[in-house]
Amino acid sequence: MIKLNVLTLLEKHGKTKYWLYKQLGMSYQNFNKMINNETKSIRYENIETLCLLFNCTPNELFEISED
Repeated sequence: MIKLNVLTLLEKHGKTKYWLYKQLGMSYQNFNKMINNETKSIRYENIETLCLLFNCTPNELFEISED
């Protein structure tokens, strides 16, 4: 299973979920699903924005787990 590593990146950069929510401009419901790895898809533009905000690559945004 591929998981989004956003909570770890937020902690590493000293940012809050609220800050990220405001930066992405998504609905709270979709944002919450994305953050909690409950979504089936993520738009490319959101991946790009996350990479720019955290100054990282897509490889750092995602991790593969055996769950």
